[in-house]
Amino acid sequence: MKAFVTGGTGFLGLNLIHQLIDKDWQVIAMFRAGANIAELEKLNITLVETDLLNKSHLMNNVPSELDAIFHIAGDTNMWRLNNARQYQVNVTATQNLIDVALSKQVKRFIHTSSISAYGFHKKIITESSHSNALQSSVNYLKTKYLGEKAVKDAVTNKGLDAVILNPCAIIGPYDKHNWSQLFTMINNGSLPGAPAGEGSYCHVREVAAAHIAAFERGKIGENYILAGTDCSFLDVVRKIGNLLDKPTPNKPIPSVVIKTIGALSYWLSLFTKQEPNMTPEKAQMVTERVKASSDKAVKELGYNNKVSLDEMLNDCYLWMKQENML
Repeated sequence: MKAFVTGGTGFLGLNLIHQLIDKDWQVIAMFRAGANIAELEKLNITLVETDLLNKSHLMNNVPSELDAIFHIAGDTNMWRLNNARQYQVNVTATQNLIDVALSKQVKRFIHTSSISAYGFHKKIITESSHSNALQSSVNYLKTKYLGEKAVKDAVTNKGLDAVILNPCAIIGPYDKHNWSQLFTMINNGSLPGAPAGEGSYCHVREVAAAHIAAFERGKIGENYILAGTDCSFLDVVRKIGNLLDKPTPNKPIPSVVIKTIGALSYWLSLFTKQEPNMTPEKAQMVTERVKASSDKAVKELGYNNKVSLDEMLNDCYLWMKQENML
């Protein structure tokens, strides 16, 4: 089997590539100019420098006779001054890759979306939940929804064979920029407090495995939510504190306080042109309830949603120690 992987230098991408190699796939990993490819260079894969926003360049660099494209690359920006760039990465680049996949007659397109494409809901999110992402003030939610829409339109109108995956909060090894930042802040005592949000958490190992399962037996045009353990943000903070033997808050910061800090920080950033630690978008993301069900993925893909939060955090912790990040 031959796969083309975008986002291979990232957290999920690296985990997926390792699993593809273990299953004897031939992997071609895309990277953009200036990206850190040190981890990828250790692996027996083909590296291709290209630009998802340059369709002609992409057409020349995506090989023919691919069994799968795993489109993992995305922009998780939470600062509205970068919204235009985020739209380009999450929507325009996705459309470009779809067009190339159709032209190259790629057998299957696996699109990594996010639970955020459904927007915020008070109830448990399922694949049948109506998305309200376009009504959100958070651009990330909008662009993930629009990226999905481009894939679904291509399935309906152009015959693209595609499957869409919607992971929740992913935790595990190779994480340099996501939950690892929380470990670092708790370790050095810079975490100001814990927000009141809740969510569903999943192990990166199982999310990567679900991508391969989606190629093997996912239904064309279908979404599969990848959820897992449900808990509060405060629970995550406390468990990380226990691993690090560091003190953590015993109650969450009121949401109104976090949102006020986000709003004030944003207005200040208009003058400094520096992204603040808290933005209105980040404030909303960490104070909302985003819980979901992965029953469909469990039934149809064999997805494992039973990994404990303790195991996820411990695996991330051990990897960070190995990399001298703690």
